[in-house]
Amino acid sequence: QVQLVESGGGSVQAGGSLRLSCAASGYTASLPYIGWFRQAPGKEREGVATIYTGGPGRAMTYYADSVKGRFTISQGNAKNTLYLQMDTLKPEDTAMYYCAGARWVGNVFNQYDYNVWGQGTQVTVSS
Repeated sequence: QVQLVESGGGSVQAGGSLRLSCAASGYTASLPYIGWFRQAPGKEREGVATIYTGGPGRAMTYYADSVKGRFTISQGNAKNTLYLQMDTLKPEDTAMYYCAGARWVGNVFNQYDYNVWGQGTQVTVSS
């Protein structure tokens, strides 16, 4: 069973940066889709960025329109750590951020396709 543990959240002013980490333990190859979701108070959980490593070539990355050009998803060399570099942060990025993994997805940003979740890390961006 894969376990995911997030870290790196915190408080930052608008325009600042944070890097989130997600440490994966267990048989990580069983989760070729792994990514970041976020949930703000009173809102639905939404996909932020996902990486797919199940193909023969380079990993494929996917980004929500709201974060394209500002956030970068990547994996460590050992592929057991997932990162989310968040730059030019905005107050609307404030949310609990979750790392999640899936064996197969119909839509990379459909939370219900992901069956392994971390506990979340809070990101707060002040104006």
